[in-house]
Amino acid sequence: MKNFYLTTAIDYANGSPHIGHAYEKVLADAIVRSRRMEGIPCHFLTGLDEHGQKVQETAERRGLAPQELCDSVALDFQNLCRRLSIGYDDYIRTTEQRHKTVVQNLLQQLHDAGEIYRAPYRGLYSTRAERFVQEREMVNGRWPDDIGEVVEVEETNYFFRLSRHREWLIAFLEKNKNFVVPAFRQRQVLEFLREPLNDLCISRPKVRLRWGIELPFDPDYVTYVWFDALVNYISAVGHGTEAFSQNWPADLHVIGKDILVPAHAVYWPIILHAVGMELPRQILAHGWWLAKGGEKMSKSLGNAVQPLDYAELYGPDAFRYFVLREMTLGQDSNFSHELFLARYRGDLANELGNLLSRLVHMVHRYCGGRFPAAGAAGEEERHLQNLAAETVRIARGFYGNLEFSSALESIFSLLKAANRYAELRAPWKLAREEGRTSELARALATLGEALRIAAGLLIPAIPTAAETILQRIGAGPVADWRNLAWSDALAGAEVGDEVILFPRVEEEDALSPL
Repeated sequence: MKNFYLTTAIDYANGSPHIGHAYEKVLADAIVRSRRMEGIPCHFLTGLDEHGQKVQETAERRGLAPQELCDSVALDFQNLCRRLSIGYDDYIRTTEQRHKTVVQNLLQQLHDAGEIYRAPYRGLYSTRAERFVQEREMVNGRWPDDIGEVVEVEETNYFFRLSRHREWLIAFLEKNKNFVVPAFRQRQVLEFLREPLNDLCISRPKVRLRWGIELPFDPDYVTYVWFDALVNYISAVGHGTEAFSQNWPADLHVIGKDILVPAHAVYWPIILHAVGMELPRQILAHGWWLAKGGEKMSKSLGNAVQPLDYAELYGPDAFRYFVLREMTLGQDSNFSHELFLARYRGDLANELGNLLSRLVHMVHRYCGGRFPAAGAAGEEERHLQNLAAETVRIARGFYGNLEFSSALESIFSLLKAANRYAELRAPWKLAREEGRTSELARALATLGEALRIAAGLLIPAIPTAAETILQRIGAGPVADWRNLAWSDALAGAEVGDEVILFPRVEEEDALSPL
């Protein structure tokens, strides 16, 4: 059985992790965890893009060899993944030999097929984007921030015949309408393709740039960093080996909207088509996180979010929950400290954490630390059971459609209903009244089962907290949503120690509002 193969964009080794990197990893990790909960085997790839002019220049300014800089940055990004519970299966670095070999083989194949030619060229070059740009990319007469300063360059280079495949790509996109999601992003790609394509410069002369993969057919040149980087999706899973078909084609490329066009939606499909390879099945282009007021986050503006600061102070699951709950897939979203605290205190601490604390405390106090059997269900219990079953169905559907915000909203509706049930049944009152033992047992068992099902559904978003909940209520691991149904499985289960799942953070210790 082929794996569900998911990739993220590989991060560039010229900077430190920011909220965009963190969100993309969390989103990808949540997608993979949700697929595994459906019994689907997965392979999750992320990594680091280590070549290019900016890396070379940054290393020179710091008095480092480029590889030294990359090794340091790789540790930073791997630590981000570790702290945010990102369970990738492989971490590809483009300086690895397994990657270089595939890049050079692909270049040679394209060259031998007549898809690459050598020619002089004069054009506008963006160092920030590390590519030649066209005037039509200007917005209101100005270059956008991701392009930055542009200079005119004249030199001889090697070019990939991108233009000859334009009509094929248009036809492919018109036939495969869900190749890029959300749908409006695919329309942006088709809009880009309305204009003629220039051939793609896939080399840089060593007199200008030495930090790259050497062209196999001309040792005086290195490979353009974007061609190099895109190939990671096949080099990491053994292109050219028997194991390759276990993963390829990729089921989902998860990337930011800023690198959709032209890199992932134009260059990459055409490169694969030119060598006769199957294309990835889908590309997901997510939006950006903006500061309060809708302005782009920037270190220079002092409004950038440091994801590890939030993960350190509030816990990685709190950060994961916030970014998955707040962002509608494909759209931009705002990150404010106040909004984060509202989710932390309202959803996580009150609805989820408080329910767990009260339930464990009551089972210890009233039942000797073990869940009682539920007995016959009454109307309120049946209502909660039906809601739980419906939540499982709805949440699985939302997860399958990559609608994480909606999935989490539905799960927390179940938790809110469980808290209302607790107030209605008031087990603390039932425990004080004679002859109401069976009602007390039914109430505690019902709350336990509702919490078990909610925790199982929360595994993709907040895996550590979900596991803690299941352990504290004495439940076994929820390994498969296909069997997640209401039962009396907790009867006799021993609860663990009481725990504050999402503790209060004192104001003086809190992060400064953005």
